Amino acid sequence: MEINFITSQVIGAAIDVHKDLGPDFLESAYEECLCYEFNLKQVQYKRQQSLPIEYKGVELDCGI
Repeated sequence: MEINFITSQVIGAAIDVHKDLGPDFLESAYEECLCYEFNLKQVQYKRQQSLPIEYKGVELDCGI
């Protein structure tokens, strides 16, 4: 897939979720809705991937 097409699908899905839910929900609710939108748009994704980062000289595994 072309990067611009994927980007527009992801941004469109995020906008759809924001328009429908609005503010004041937990992150988990937005995540679940965004995954639903990705499935509708047939966008491949992985949930909650670990992301190792270095913070103040210490390597942290930021993820689930």
